Amino acid sequence: MSISRRAFLLATGAVAGSAVLSACGSKGGDSASPSGEVEVFSWWTEGSESAGLQALLADLKINQPNIRFVNRAVAGGAGVNAKAELAKRLSQGNPPDSFQGHAGAELSDYIAAGQLEDLNALYEEQKWKDLFPKQLLPLISSEGKFYSVPVNIHRANMLWSNPSVLKAAGADPAPKTFASFLENLQKVKVAGGTIPLVLADAFTVKHLLETVMLSTLGPDDWTALWQPGADWRAPKVKEALENYHQVLTFTNVSSPAKSWDAASTLLGNGKAAYQIMGDWAEGSLKLTQGLQAHTDYEWAAVPGTAGSFQFLSDSFTLPKGAKHRDAALIWLKECGSKGGQLGFNGAKGSIPTLTNLTEDDRSLFGEYARWSMDEWKRCRIVGSLTHGVVANNAWNTAIDDAITSFLKRRQVSSFQSALVAAAQKHNR
Repeated sequence: MSISRRAFLLATGAVAGSAVLSACGSKGGDSASPSGEVEVFSWWTEGSESAGLQALLADLKINQPNIRFVNRAVAGGAGVNAKAELAKRLSQGNPPDSFQGHAGAELSDYIAAGQLEDLNALYEEQKWKDLFPKQLLPLISSEGKFYSVPVNIHRANMLWSNPSVLKAAGADPAPKTFASFLENLQKVKVAGGTIPLVLADAFTVKHLLETVMLSTLGPDDWTALWQPGADWRAPKVKEALENYHQVLTFTNVSSPAKSWDAASTLLGNGKAAYQIMGDWAEGSLKLTQGLQAHTDYEWAAVPGTAGSFQFLSDSFTLPKGAKHRDAALIWLKECGSKGGQLGFNGAKGSIPTLTNLTEDDRSLFGEYARWSMDEWKRCRIVGSLTHGVVANNAWNTAIDDAITSFLKRRQVSSFQSALVAAAQKHNR
């Protein structure tokens, strides 16, 4: 890649960059290119999420100019509303051509219901088993079959902070332990004028829970909770829930921000000190708000979780009965392509799933993303609850109900009992 081309990519952003990358090796515009439409469900509607999708579509347009993308994106934190609408479509035998799902247990219900085609032939054709991370492959397959194409890797256990707010309060942007984190939250609370730890809609409250549990339990015990026979009555689980109870007192849970990116905006403009959110938050801070790392915002692993990479992966599927199956396969190839992943992840704040990135490819990403790429290789990989890796949809819903009840009563013992009941019913 020439210096001028790299400069153009960095100056114009991921969307334009993706198009330029693809144009160099693309055969787009060939009269023999496939044609038709592809209807795709996702929940990428705002900020860096929308920018990432547009980058992916820019690359698709260059490579397959005759494919018309029909965007069926549905807004809603972590895809709650999109999944509800999707369920209606699937129950009516009217699936979209492809839909977004978090790789892992979230897709197990669709697989068990026989609603997805396996993609092993596509994996063989594209050599994805050699190009996707070895530690990811078991987490995106079921009984040796692949049912989705992951387009990215996100890290959930991230702490974002506003340096100016913390400096004024004498607080640390990167506390090492959970106890130290509570002490720093108290400093911000005493200083006044800002939200110590900002929350938004329901999924952000659950996201906070899973990171606090990982911090308290450690990666081994966190992972074990999702295995059959796990002991949700354990004293360590109770300790984690008590920690969660305590940290909520430093949040705006009673008056949350409208959405996760609205919460990131509060962090960026100095109305909040900390945010625990996945690294899509950097897309909001850096690309949407135009802020500078280490000046306007800082990042660190959630206190107590350094060395663990709590991952999630957005992926796309091929439903059985897709009306435009050939176009859907073209879309899935785009999702797994280097040009598509470079553009998409550069805009969204995540990192590519592909392992064949060159130093030239890495140079297209900012400091945080390069750090995250190295962390993925270095850290212990564990799955996210909120984002579909460790628990299926029914179990996730039961945990949602338990959280809702807890927020009303704030009784840890009852909360733990509800989580025990959820595990007994759904952990099979």
